[in-house]
Amino acid sequence: MAENLGGNLLVKNGRVVTSEGLFNMDILIIDGVIEAIGRDLKQSYVEVLDVSGMLVFPGVVDEHVHMREPGLTYKEDFITGTMAAAAGGVTTVLDMPNNIPPVDSLEKLKEKRRIVESKAYVDFGLYGVLHDSNIDDLEEMWYGGAVGFKVFLGPTTGDIPPPSDKILLEALEKSGTHGFTLAFHAENYGLVEYYTRKIKMLGRNDPEVYSDSRPNVCEEEAVSRIVIYTRKTNGKALIVHTSTSEAVSIIREAKSRGVKIYCETCPQYLLLNREAYSRHGSLVKINPPLRDRFDQESLWRGLRENMVDTVASDHAPHTIEEKSKNIWEAAAGFIGVETLFPLMLDSALRGLIPLEKIPEILSEKPARIFNLYPKKGSISVGADGDLVIVDPNHHYTIKQEELHSKHKITPFNGIDVRGWIKHVVLRGVEIVRDRKVVCRKPLGKFVKPVV
Repeated sequence: MAENLGGNLLVKNGRVVTSEGLFNMDILIIDGVIEAIGRDLKQSYVEVLDVSGMLVFPGVVDEHVHMREPGLTYKEDFITGTMAAAAGGVTTVLDMPNNIPPVDSLEKLKEKRRIVESKAYVDFGLYGVLHDSNIDDLEEMWYGGAVGFKVFLGPTTGDIPPPSDKILLEALEKSGTHGFTLAFHAENYGLVEYYTRKIKMLGRNDPEVYSDSRPNVCEEEAVSRIVIYTRKTNGKALIVHTSTSEAVSIIREAKSRGVKIYCETCPQYLLLNREAYSRHGSLVKINPPLRDRFDQESLWRGLRENMVDTVASDHAPHTIEEKSKNIWEAAAGFIGVETLFPLMLDSALRGLIPLEKIPEILSEKPARIFNLYPKKGSISVGADGDLVIVDPNHHYTIKQEELHSKHKITPFNGIDVRGWIKHVVLRGVEIVRDRKVVCRKPLGKFVKPVV
C-alpha cells in the first residue's frame, strides 16, 4: 500500500494549547509534517484555515481501544471504530490484541495489520499480547512493529489466561533491555474468582453487586506485584484503567523511588462511581468495576499531582443485546473513543484540571510511553500535522444516536459539554469538520514505535 504523505495546510490565528502553556501561533504543515510554528506565517499555494478564537490541540493519542477486528466485528470494526475516533478528536489509536485470534506472534500481527490498514480513518498502532506460551516471540514482535504488549492479569473479553509470575519477570526483563512497554490489566485473577463465588452465593443480582465481586484489593494486590517486578527488572509498566485509591498510592510511592511505572485511568472512573449502577444498570458494567466516590476523588487528585499520567477511553464495544442482560451475564465495557476528548476537555473548561493538562494526558504522555513521541502527541517542528481545533464557547449535548460506533450506547448520553470540535486534521488533511467525518476514504496508516 502506498504511503500517504499527507496534506499541506496553514492553520492561522489559533490559540495553541501545549503542556507548557497557551500561545498565539500559526502552524504550517507541508506533506503532512509540521514545518514551521510562529507568528504571521505565510506560504504560497497552501490551503489556509483561519481558526481565530479557537483552541488548537495536538491530535489525541488514545492508547487503549478495542476495535474488535478481526473476529468480533459484529461488535465494532476498524471502519466504524476509527470514524468514531476521528469525530472525537483522536488521530492515533493503539488497538488491543484480544481479538480472534489473539495477536500473540509476528505472523498474527502482520495479518491483523493487513486486514485493518485499508479501513483506518486515523493512524493506528497494534499491541501484541503476552501469555505463558509466547515469551520467546516478544522481541520479534517488537522489532516487527508491535507498539507494546498487553498483559491480562484478570478475566476479560477473550478469556486470555494470566501469565505466570516467572513469565512476568522475564517479560519485564526484556522490557528493560529493549525499551518496550507492558500494559497491565491489573486485577488478581484468583481473588476475582474467589470474591465472585462468594458474592454469588448470597443470591444478589442488583447491578451494584458487580463492584463487590471485584473489590479494591484485587487491583491493589496486582499493582503491588507489578511494582515489585518492575523495580527488580528495570522494566517499563503501564497500569491501564486504574480505578482505586490504593493503586494510586502504590504508584505514587513507586514513582518516588524511580520505578518506571505509569498510571492510566479513564473518563468512566473519573466521572462515574457506584451510584451510576442505579441509573444505568448493566450498561456501566466494566472491568475493573466502578468504585466509590473516595476512589474517584483520589484519581482526580492523582491527575492534578502528576501521579496519573494518561487518560484513555478503554473503548470496548458490545451489542445492545449483550449489554441488556442481568449484571452477571452482561458483557463488560462500553464505547468511549468518541467521547474521551470532549468529556476531558469539558472537565478542564469547568476548572477540574488545568487546560494545559489536556495535551499532556491525552497526547504527549501516551506518545512518550509508547515510543511514538515527538512524531505523535506534540505540536512541534518535525511532528505529524495532527490537530484538534475547538470552539471553547460552544456547548452541545452528547447524543448517542449521533455517535459513529456500530452500537450507539453510552452512559454519557444526554450530558452537556463545552467545547465544539470544529476541525480535526490528520497529517495536514482535514478529516472532520463540525464533528462530522468529511474525508472520502480512510487515510490512516500504521505507526511503529521508535526502537
